[in-house]
Amino acid sequence: MEEIYRKARAKINLNLKITGIREDHYHNIESIFQKINLYDEIWIQKTKTGKCELQINVPELNSPENIIVKAYEILKKQYPSEISGVFVKVKKNIPMQAGLGGGSTDCATFLFGMNQLFSLALPQRKIEEIGKSLGADVVPCLFNQPVKAEGIGDQITAIPSNFRYDLVLIKPNLACDTKAMYQKFDQQKGIVQADTTDQIIQALIAEDKQQLAENLYNVFENVVDSPEIIQNLKKELMQNGAIGSLMTGSGSCVYGIFKNKQEARQAYQGLKKKYQTYLCTSYYSTKGEKKC
Repeated sequence: MEEIYRKARAKINLNLKITGIREDHYHNIESIFQKINLYDEIWIQKTKTGKCELQINVPELNSPENIIVKAYEILKKQYPSEISGVFVKVKKNIPMQAGLGGGSTDCATFLFGMNQLFSLALPQRKIEEIGKSLGADVVPCLFNQPVKAEGIGDQITAIPSNFRYDLVLIKPNLACDTKAMYQKFDQQKGIVQADTTDQIIQALIAEDKQQLAENLYNVFENVVDSPEIIQNLKKELMQNGAIGSLMTGSGSCVYGIFKNKQEARQAYQGLKKKYQTYLCTSYYSTKGEKKC
C-alpha cells in the first residue's frame, strides 16, 4: 500500500461543562461528543523524503506548526526505520474556529492512517497516548460513536448508541479561540452550570430526540463574545423547526436538532440564503468504529 484515503469527521458537543482547573492549569471537563457526517478529506502518500509535506486548501494551514506535522514528527521519532516520509493532502470542509474539532479530527484521522499505511500495528492505547500529547480534543475524535469525555478530554467512556438524528449547523461570522474562551470562563465568577450528562446518555440509548433536545447545554455560551449573535441563531433555528439548539465546543458554530430529515431540509433551504449553513446527521460506525 502506497497511499491511503480517509474521512475526518467533525464533532459536536451535546453538553459541555467545566468541572475544575488542574495544577497544570488545564481545565477538566465533562462532555458528550458526537461525530457528524460533515468531514474533511485526507490523502496520505508514502515518500522517501523523511519528512511530512502538506498540501491543504486553506493556505495558512500549510505550516510546520500544523498539528498533522507535529503528529508526524512524534511518529517519525518513535518509528524512524518504519516511516520513510509522507505527502499529505487535506481538503478542508469543516469550518475553522467553530467548535467542530476540525484540527483534532484531522490529527486523529492522520494517526489512524499512518498506523495502517506503515503497518505500525499500534494498539488503541498507544494512539490515544500520542493523541493526548497533541491536543485535548484529539482523543475523543478517535471514536466514531458518541462518547463521554472527562479529564482534559482524555478519559473516555463509550456510549452504546447508534442513534441517528438530523441537524442543521450555522457558522456565523464569528471566530472563537479556545484558549481565550477558557480564560474568559476563569475571569467570570458565579457561573452556575447545568448537569445534563446522565439525561443525554439516557436519551441517546433510548433514541429519544425530545429528551436529547431538552438537555443540551454549553457553559461557553456564558462567555462568548457577541452572545446576542449566538442566541439569535439559536432562536432562528427554533423558529425554523428545531426542537433544541446549542453552540458547540468553544464556539462559534450553532446547531439545531430536528424531528426528521424533511423538517431539517426545509430549515436548511431557508437558512442557507442568509448564513453559512450545513445539513447533517449524527454519525456512528459499527465497522471499525474507532477509525475516523
